Amino acid sequence: MKTEQQPSEIQAAAEETTAGRSSFLWPLLWVTGLLALCYAPVVVHLVRNWIQDEDMGHAFFVPFVAGYIVWGKRDKLLSVEWRGSGWGLAVVLLGGLQLIIATLGVELFLSRTAMLMSLAGCLFYLGGMQVMRVLAFPLFLLVFIVPIPAIVYNQITFPLQLFASSVAEVGLSMLGIPVLREGNVLELPSQRLSVVEACSGIRSLLSLSFLALVYAHFFDDKSWMKPTLLAAAVPIAVIANSGRVMITGLLSEWNPELARGVFHSMEGWVIFMIALVLMILAHQGIRRTHQWLARRGNGEVSQA
Repeated sequence: MKTEQQPSEIQAAAEETTAGRSSFLWPLLWVTGLLALCYAPVVVHLVRNWIQDEDMGHAFFVPFVAGYIVWGKRDKLLSVEWRGSGWGLAVVLLGGLQLIIATLGVELFLSRTAMLMSLAGCLFYLGGMQVMRVLAFPLFLLVFIVPIPAIVYNQITFPLQLFASSVAEVGLSMLGIPVLREGNVLELPSQRLSVVEACSGIRSLLSLSFLALVYAHFFDDKSWMKPTLLAAAVPIAVIANSGRVMITGLLSEWNPELARGVFHSMEGWVIFMIALVLMILAHQGIRRTHQWLARRGNGEVSQA
């Protein structure tokens, strides 16, 4: 037999749900306020860095995208049990200690990652492991708001500059344009092109990696697709940037003005959009290959 809930039972359940929400909502709000107060100088300096550094243009969108993903998970967050963990408090204290060390040592990367550590620690302390599992992906996306430390940046950009230069040298030679490469400098008949740090491809690499994760989250429900597309974004960005350097050399032989100024910037946007299309095509290829392998595996099982 099917029994119907009495109005009093429905009202009691609603009040219980509201009380459950309030039990973690208010602590979450005041903890967020304390974090904003403690890390306000770090956030202000970080946003200034985004404005000044062209490689970090994507960072302005990261908090909004992460927030939108969290909003999409709101029903799941309300359904799980917010069971706090003392280990979260230990993570918060560790983040605070790292902030003090970074402030004394004037180390920006440590202070910025301390902010992310403290945020994760607060959520862990209030909600426990179940909440952390729900919020793991949007929290990971926040890594993209932190610029790469200079010591790592220099180790990455120079090899990318050399690779882009060598690919451009081969491509221009195949097109019949005489070129002599000395490190990251291309000697062309009409001029000399230098593949500087801004042309290393690190900008498109960071932006495309972020978009690869977001794209996989919204357009594919397989958990392994995110790291797979993230790995695929690296060679796509590097090859696309190498093609940009080659096209720049080709256009500069036709009209040197096309290798600088607004034309050069527009060329970068076009190449990035091509890289984005290549990433989408890579996703479709990976998904169809997986489906084909799954069908083939099922066919072999049924025949056996």
